[in-house]
Parts: sequence; C-alpha cells; structure tokens
Amino acid sequence: MAVTVRAMTLQETAQIIDYFHGSTPEHLETLGVDPSRLPPVSQWQRLYEQMFDQPAEQRRSLLVSWLFDGKFFGFSTADKINIGQHAHMHLHITDPSLRQQGSGVECVRQTVELYFQTLKLKQLFCEPHAFNAAPNRTLQKAGFKYVKTHMTVPGPLNFHQAVNRWVIDRS
Repeated sequence: MAVTVRAMTLQETAQIIDYFHGSTPEHLETLGVDPSRLPPVSQWQRLYEQMFDQPAEQRRSLLVSWLFDGKFFGFSTADKINIGQHAHMHLHITDPSLRQQGSGVECVRQTVELYFQTLKLKQLFCEPHAFNAAPNRTLQKAGFKYVKTHMTVPGPLNFHQAVNRWVIDRS
C-alpha cells in the first residue's frame, strides 16, 4: 500500500466538492452533513480560488490530499487554526473501494505530522460524528486519545449532532 500525503492543489479542491455533492443523503447523514448546507458548486469553487490566492499562512484552513499509488482517494482539512497552539482536522476517504482497508490510519498519521510541522501545533483535535464508527476507529488506531462525547454543530456543513472529541497533545 503506497500512500502519499501532501498539500492539496487548487485543482484537487474539485474532488472535495464532487465528493460532497455526489454523496447520497444517507452517506452525508453518516458524516453529519446537512445537504441543504452545501454551497452551490460554482460558489464553492470560487471560495477555494479566493483561499488559494492568499499566502498559505493567512488561509483559514489547510487542505491535504491523500494519494494511493498516485491516485487521489481522500483528503483531510484543518480549520479552527490557532498557529502555534491548536487546530481541528477532518478526514474523508472519497473512494469507497478503499475504505476499511487500513489506508486511512496511515494517512491520518502522516497528516498529523504535516499539520504539527506546518502549523507548529501543540494540540490537534478531531470531532467525527459519534455514530460514524470508521473515523472513530481510525483516530484511535492513529494515536488520538478520546476526550469526550458532546453535542455541537462541528462546522458550516453540519447539523447539530453528537460528536466524539479526539486529541493528540504534544504540549
């Protein structure tokens, strides 16, 4: 299994948009995503173009591509970034045929290192939907520690839900 983790290109952001807009309502519910909150494709692409026009250190999020044998199969994003302190990460395997194959754990481990180095973090959090077993297992296997389960709206695409808070703390 040859996985590569690296900063995402602007062209690859179309994969994020396609993933969410192409997912079934059932899959989006598993992710805790409200389909009515997805921006229209053209608006979403413009937001990414504006983001990539900014220097990396001024962006509100950091996007990471996951490649399997050179082919895009997933991604991670970091937001709620406080450089030198903490950030929140999200993880998605977009290719259903590569889910539950163990590649996610290796991608998360490499992504964690990238986020800690790039953002000079002390803590990295992740809050997947509490009832979505796959990312919760992946985070545990990748070395995250369980903190708590709580109700929140984790991001602009999400509905109010139970999430499990996980952390890697290097302070």
